[in-house]
Amino acid sequence: MAKLRPAAPPLIRPAVLWAALATAVLSALLLGDGLGVNLLIVAVPAALAAAFAARAAGRRPRPWTATWAVGGLALLAVPALRDAGWPTFLAVVSAFALGSLALHGSRSWLGVLMGSVGTLDSVVPGIRWGWRGLRERADGSRGRWGAAVRTTAVALGLLVVFGTLFAGADANFADLLGRLTPDVTIVDGPLRTFLFLVGLVGALAAARTAAAPVRWDGLTVKAGKPRGRTEWALPLIVLDLLFAAFITLQLVVLLGGYDKAHEETGLNHADYARQGFWQLLWATLLTLLVIALALRWAPRGGSRDRTLVRAVLGPLCVLTLVVVASALRRMDLYVAEYGLTRLRISVAAMELWLGVVIVLILAAGVFGARFLPRAIAVSAGAAVLAFGLVSPDAVVAEQNVHRFEGRRPIDLDYLKDLSADAVPALDKLPEPQRSCALRVIQGELRNTDSPWYATSWGEARAEEILRKRPATTERRSCYALGTDGVREGERDGYEQGHDDYDPY
Repeated sequence: MAKLRPAAPPLIRPAVLWAALATAVLSALLLGDGLGVNLLIVAVPAALAAAFAARAAGRRPRPWTATWAVGGLALLAVPALRDAGWPTFLAVVSAFALGSLALHGSRSWLGVLMGSVGTLDSVVPGIRWGWRGLRERADGSRGRWGAAVRTTAVALGLLVVFGTLFAGADANFADLLGRLTPDVTIVDGPLRTFLFLVGLVGALAAARTAAAPVRWDGLTVKAGKPRGRTEWALPLIVLDLLFAAFITLQLVVLLGGYDKAHEETGLNHADYARQGFWQLLWATLLTLLVIALALRWAPRGGSRDRTLVRAVLGPLCVLTLVVVASALRRMDLYVAEYGLTRLRISVAAMELWLGVVIVLILAAGVFGARFLPRAIAVSAGAAVLAFGLVSPDAVVAEQNVHRFEGRRPIDLDYLKDLSADAVPALDKLPEPQRSCALRVIQGELRNTDSPWYATSWGEARAEEILRKRPATTERRSCYALGTDGVREGERDGYEQGHDDYDPY
């Protein structure tokens, strides 16, 4: 680690200190009420602190730095748009990883892996760096600090006095001021203090990393011992043949459709899909591991060896793409039988991203692997961003509503636990199914009093819909619908596949 750490950064600049302080204050004021656009607001001064520190240290932005930074900020738009907690969690974690990569500028596999969490290594050094800079600058400029404190106090005093007077003079202005101003109470003191410290430490760590990043690219793994051509290629050729034989049978489903698969196997949609999806997902993951190990021990004697590696691993990648397509087709059959759920859409999205990784590996085999680590990191961030912007809860609700419109059963007990993102789709259901699906979401929205900066667009849209058409059906009536959304006397004409309901 001593070889990876750079020299100490220059004394912290006042602009960095002010930006870090702004991050801390905004964190304390805005983050205690939930997540929304407030994350993006807090991230702006933190990003400015890092930019000021990098500029003072002589670092200049590069194209990949801008890519990581823009991607990280874009991911923070997901909490502002979507109410669902699981896409928000993925987006926030991915935004931190891309932001850390922007500060480090890593290129290698280990550099990208460690650089995505490397900012954590600067937490303690960042605190020391900030304190030392604050102390030295305060000793030499007591008069200027005093003037700044007095100016800030006067400005705040004028805002409080005249804001109170105007609020008392006009009810509309008072309501506007109440919505815009964070609601801070003494009870929230410990939480606000904690958030202040988190914001301050996080901004200082980001600035310290930008000024003097750890050179994670210096971490290297000893190359594997090259194997002989026959020893290396024969097992992989056998694996290629196995993939080819399996995929030949899979073409029955991919090209011939379910009727042909049913004729060949005797299995229905659900059984056929359930029989193999998870195995195909694991096969895709293990194939990536096999490719990584094969490249580690591949023969490296010259152009003939490179040609051999491409000739063996290229077909394996192409065949793996067909496996990905087969897994997605099986999931499509399963969803057609039982409907879409959060788990199903999540694993399908993961399988689709693994297909993108395979395509990137194929491209690296043709154009070179220099950009492969960063390209895969970009694809992961883009996948998380797309997943959040698509709004999986809304997609789940929309697909199940279409099923019900096609006289297929739906599980109201499951749909009522979706987030507010699903309200526009569930609003299309007829009564009483509509009210039964929206009753729980409506209660949660009425029991929350989140300020504007902690309210997502999905929540605001759901509140507007339910304000115009509230859910009115009582809980007792919803129990009579059962798990399939159909009353006892109305089940004639509906398909009876729900008797075999599978919770997966």
